[in-house]
Amino acid sequence: MTFRLTFGVDPGLTGAIATLLDGEPGPILDMPTFHNGTANEVDALAIAVFIKQLRAEHPGTYVSACIERVRAMPDRAGGNVRKMGAQSSFNFGDGFGQVKAAFRVLGIQPVFVEARSWKSTMGLIGFDKDVARQLAISRFPAAAMDLQRKKDGGRADALLIALWHDRKQLTGARAA
Repeated sequence: MTFRLTFGVDPGLTGAIATLLDGEPGPILDMPTFHNGTANEVDALAIAVFIKQLRAEHPGTYVSACIERVRAMPDRAGGNVRKMGAQSSFNFGDGFGQVKAAFRVLGIQPVFVEARSWKSTMGLIGFDKDVARQLAISRFPAAAMDLQRKKDGGRADALLIALWHDRKQLTGARAA
């Protein structure tokens, strides 16, 4: 029997939704998208189906979710800073909203975490994305097959966000 089902979400179009079942890796879903006629968009319905299926497979389990809080990346003085145009910022925020809505409609109030916060806890500040993938492989050897490619960074981030959240919950439960 599973006692905790924890979702971790890297909400970008190339992100993922990862699960931990009592702290061990479970199913991982690459961010589902569909083409809306002009661009790709996050598929909230596919996310909801994934969540509902896992809840049905683990009845009576405590379910929680943590989503990386995303922000627009406007142009800043000084150059050499990642830039995001107005339309890209809107699309990024829309995808984040789709993910939040999927969880909320199913009665799961997600926790939000800044990238800097979870990455700092994991010792990832100042490193490229592949270091997070390597950390996820070392922490979760059972998930190594899902993290083989460099482009699996979204999966790794989602797993590490779930781990960050799981640790915070357990620490809070012990403190209570």
